[in-house]
Amino acid sequence: MAATNDARINFRLSGDLKKTIEDAAAEMGQSISDFAVSTLVQAARQILRDQEITRLSQRDRQRFVELLDDTSSRPNKALLAAAKRYKKQVG
Repeated sequence: MAATNDARINFRLSGDLKKTIEDAAAEMGQSISDFAVSTLVQAARQILRDQEITRLSQRDRQRFVELLDDTSSRPNKALLAAAKRYKKQVG
C-alpha cells in the first residue's frame, strides 16, 4: 500500500530564510517542498540516531574496556538468570 501525503507542517520564517531555502532547493534541482521535506527528514533521523548512541569520555571508555577484559570477574545471579532466559528464548 502506497503512503499518502496527507499530513502538513506549517511554519513562518523571515524573508531572508525563505530566500536561502529557495536558493538551496534550486541548487539541488528540487522543489521547495521536496527540499524542505528531505532536509527536515534527514536532520530528524540524524537527531534520533544520535540519541541512540552512548558517548563516553576517554577515561570512562578506558574503564569500560578494563571491566570487559577483567577475567577475574564472575557473573552474579541476576546476570546468570538473564543469560538463561535469553538462551531459552533464542535457543
